[in-house]
Amino acid sequence: MYLLHTTNLTLKSFYAEIPKYAILSHTWNKEEATFQDIQDRGKDGWKEPAGWKKVEGACAQARKHRWDWIWIDSYCIDKSSSAELSENINSMYQLYEGAGVCYVYLSDDPRDARSDFRYSKWFTRGWTLQELIAPSASVVFLDRSWKEIGTRYSLRDVISAITSVPIGLLEDGDLAKYSIAQKMSWAAFRKTTRPEDRAYSLMGLFDICMPPIYGEGGAKAFMRLQQDI
Repeated sequence: MYLLHTTNLTLKSFYAEIPKYAILSHTWNKEEATFQDIQDRGKDGWKEPAGWKKVEGACAQARKHRWDWIWIDSYCIDKSSSAELSENINSMYQLYEGAGVCYVYLSDDPRDARSDFRYSKWFTRGWTLQELIAPSASVVFLDRSWKEIGTRYSLRDVISAITSVPIGLLEDGDLAKYSIAQKMSWAAFRKTTRPEDRAYSLMGLFDICMPPIYGEGGAKAFMRLQQDI
């Protein structure tokens, strides 16, 4: 896996003895900094890409809590490699589960946890469901200025009301207590940019692996998911 160093903003690959790391959960904008943007940083002609402020903000937040490394999906996956993309999609749940802290960045959200918090786009996206549930450590919600709104635990009542994810699961993370139908219901109204991702984003919740095949269409991807389940 690639991790981003929070001080010098360079990527390093780890295959064993993975250091402790923070992880970011966020919604993608139309333009994001990419793996290649970070690899090219410092080279002649490099220009700050759109979305670079998010990279800097995430690293600053992690540094503040003494994290040397952070994993961010849009920057730490080399999407030019189909093998690496497949590996990361299949291990995504474990990546969030193994993080020392998960920062949830709500770029569209002000600080009032009782008003606009519930309308954040983050709660409507397919991939963020597992990013809410998977972390075994603290999940910290941050507003657009990187100021803390609250944690998964402190906001569990309102998060449960928004997502239909039971309060008990937000407290103990024990997915084994819940049926297939219950897990599917939590994802019923969530959306993904690519239709296949509606299925792929649920693999971790059911503890299964299957190769992503972009272009197969949402219906076929979901059929494969159901067969594996």
